[in-house]
Amino acid sequence: MGKYKVLTDEQVGSFLDKGYLVVNDCLDMRVANGWIDEAYQRLGYRKDDPGTWVKDIVWMDHKNRMPVRQIAPRAWDAILDVVGGEDRLEQQVMEIKPSGHFTSINSFMWSDAFVVNFHRGADQPWQPPSPRVGGWHKDGSYFRHFLDSREQALLTVVLWSDMLHQGGATFIAPDSVRVVARYLYEHPEGVAPHDFKFQELISQCTQFEEITGKAGDFVILHPFMLHASSQNVLRRPRFMSNPPIVLKEPMNFNRENPENFSLLERATLHYLGLQRLDFKPVAQRASYWEPAATPA
Repeated sequence: MGKYKVLTDEQVGSFLDKGYLVVNDCLDMRVANGWIDEAYQRLGYRKDDPGTWVKDIVWMDHKNRMPVRQIAPRAWDAILDVVGGEDRLEQQVMEIKPSGHFTSINSFMWSDAFVVNFHRGADQPWQPPSPRVGGWHKDGSYFRHFLDSREQALLTVVLWSDMLHQGGATFIAPDSVRVVARYLYEHPEGVAPHDFKFQELISQCTQFEEITGKAGDFVILHPFMLHASSQNVLRRPRFMSNPPIVLKEPMNFNRENPENFSLLERATLHYLGLQRLDFKPVAQRASYWEPAATPA
């Protein structure tokens, strides 16, 4: 696999077979721990006092930002390995803030826009990943989804803290990548975010996993991966984020030279059982970046 800078054969195989790969020990933990300490201050919570953790889960806006190549150089190289190089990435993208408003951010940056699960669902018995768990979805509420869409090129998970079993880890369905790929292939007119029938899609899946790992780990998932949040019955705060990865152009499944297929494009074709595909949308692409109304 000489074409990849940091990915091993095992990681490439995992992305092709299971729809995701893991890169360990990516983060500069001095920065990460500093941002986490500051996050507690921003929330008005005390790190050593669970009684102050009022909300069970919090979606934070960012205060600090840093280039990915600086805070997590191995993660950055892995992203480029999957998408086919820096020249295929869009730098300026849009971000949904917790307030519901939109703001322009740089997709080459990571920030402290943490999703913090303090104790969500801790008052209920633990439920392992299965179709019965609610909330299964595919990311991308801001565009019409096509097989080749560029707007959510990768689903990423940054572990700023340990992500433990029964501690708020993300649930995934590895075989959902194949299910969603086929679904989008059969809908060249595209699918609006609210038109996905996620319960029907997840009911076709039989493989379910709980992503766990150590602080500093980074997970790259195929954008078609259905996933869901889980309970944190351990009541040990879990800090993670899902930085956006956006392509300049839609994926190309019909490149003249197959060597120029990105790993992402190869994987998508693989899940469809195809060598190449001259995919052309039969409806216009649509973006839903309209600013939210100001709350009263």
